[in-house]
Amino acid sequence: MYAIVDIAGQQYKVEGRRKLKVHRLEAEEGKHVELENVLLVSDGKTVTVGTPKVEGFRIAAKVLAHSKGDKVLVFKKKRRKGYQTLNGHRQALTELWIEAILGKGEKFDAAKSTAPKALAPKVIAPKKKAVQKTEPAEAPKKAAAPKKKAATKKAAPKKSAAKKSAPKKDKK
Repeated sequence: MYAIVDIAGQQYKVEGRRKLKVHRLEAEEGKHVELENVLLVSDGKTVTVGTPKVEGFRIAAKVLAHSKGDKVLVFKKKRRKGYQTLNGHRQALTELWIEAILGKGEKFDAAKSTAPKALAPKVIAPKKKAVQKTEPAEAPKKAAAPKKKAATKKAAPKKSAAKKSAPKKDKK
């Protein structure tokens, strides 16, 4: 069974026991909400289309978390004019767990919820500074090999004086 529902001005296809990310809703995390703008309901055999809503049908959902979407970069440029700008945007989202599609007269018992537990927001601890030791740790000493003396460089041989060029011959 599935339904098409209007949530915050957008239409979503929902099925029971599924997660869904929608634009931010004014509901607290962990609370149950009922969505009433059901536009279409299908049970596999029959399809009921509303004009504009299907009367009596509702969607039972639980708010799992509020978060932000991926960053979208908007770059504008006008060539040869020296104009360019870069803007970023992160959409505020709400993650819903669709509990059930409720028909006419049905009620949802929140105690029988199948929703996964809401995740606690991640707290990022500040990075610890590296601690420098004042004294180096004593390492076991190894038997030192005898050191070789560095070879001394011999002085480069003196360069002989530049050769004189032969006198030019006159052309006759």
